[in-house]
Amino acid sequence: MTALARRLTTSDAVVVGLSAMVGAGVFAAFGPAAQAVLPAGTGTALLVALALAAVVAYGNATSSAQLAAQYPASGGTYVYGRERLGPWWGYVAGWGFVVGKTASCAAMALTFAAYAVPAASQRPVAALAVVALAAVAYRGVTRTARLARVIVALVLLALGVWTAVALGSGAPAWSRVVAGPDAGAGLLGGPAGWYGVLQAAGLLFFAFAGYARIATLGEEVRDPARAIPRAIMGALGGVVVLYAVVAVTLLAVLGLPAVAASTAPLAAAVVGTPWASAVVRAGAALASLGALLALVAGVGRTTLAMARENDLPRALAAVHPRYQVPHRAEVAVAVVVCALVLTVDLRGAIGFSSFGVLVYYAVANLAAWTQGAEHRRYPRALQGVGLGGCLVLCTTLPLGSVLAGLGVLALGVALRWVRVRRVSG
Repeated sequence: MTALARRLTTSDAVVVGLSAMVGAGVFAAFGPAAQAVLPAGTGTALLVALALAAVVAYGNATSSAQLAAQYPASGGTYVYGRERLGPWWGYVAGWGFVVGKTASCAAMALTFAAYAVPAASQRPVAALAVVALAAVAYRGVTRTARLARVIVALVLLALGVWTAVALGSGAPAWSRVVAGPDAGAGLLGGPAGWYGVLQAAGLLFFAFAGYARIATLGEEVRDPARAIPRAIMGALGGVVVLYAVVAVTLLAVLGLPAVAASTAPLAAAVVGTPWASAVVRAGAALASLGALLALVAGVGRTTLAMARENDLPRALAAVHPRYQVPHRAEVAVAVVVCALVLTVDLRGAIGFSSFGVLVYYAVANLAAWTQGAEHRRYPRALQGVGLGGCLVLCTTLPLGSVLAGLGVLALGVALRWVRVRRVSG
């Protein structure tokens, strides 16, 4: 079995994680989340949802960091689940990741096209973006990291400009941060209540889930036992601060109802300043490309790990002799994503992706719970918080996303059951 090359530094891993998180999630997830806490929610309810998503993400991050230090191999929780809990648990995690993140790839490609070109050209342009970034990933992980570094820098610059313009010329009213359609409804609002807040948290989790990409680099990072935990926590801490600034700015400038009504709330917040709106759209397009690049590479690594164990076709386990990347797996992922962007609607993609990734992290938390004292870096209670949070957010996502996720998960389990029966028979 050919191993991948250890070429990435800690800072490379941080940048790859940031590019996966500071992607289209920050530009697209706040609108659907705001809708979940309407009609009687408050701005505070959206901030509570963001805090809940961050807490669950932190619990999951402690599990991922702890496991990655013990098992520095490609595949992330697919590997951890197999090692700690058994092949079936690993398979459920891997299948949830692959299908959830494949949906995310399609969503990122379509989001890029939505910001970059007119509606009539969006699907073919989205497919071309997938092909172009798959070609970059094919040429090697160091090229992936270098491009991710450029994209992250430009996106952070665009967000900095947006924040300054929105607060400087958007007539912010800080009372909107806590107010809602019914200011007397209480902290979390009336009909929406906790269910709406939890659903919003599940949708906002989509914007945090990119740090899984760092764990899948376990076979390509130098000194992974030290580098991966530091990279995961560094990337997550940075985006929590960034998302909090974005959320408060959106609420102060637009208010909760306007955030919920917009498909591009960051652009709406600077609509009176055309040049700033152009900067935001360029930043959103770049962010989508950065997230897509990280996702294609990450799904390819998990596909590689599953193929090595015959949970996916063995041919996908090949590693390119020159570029030392799982080239067949990455090509296969790109082909599937191109088919999706040419045929499916973006609606529901965030919810479906969140369901698959929450299943993935539920297995990670359960696996980390079983680790002994010699490998424990964080209190076991944090893994309990992560596991409970994943299960709650899974069940409170929009019903269509939950049903679709359960159906695809059941299909994957059935396929493996048939294969195991054939091998054992």
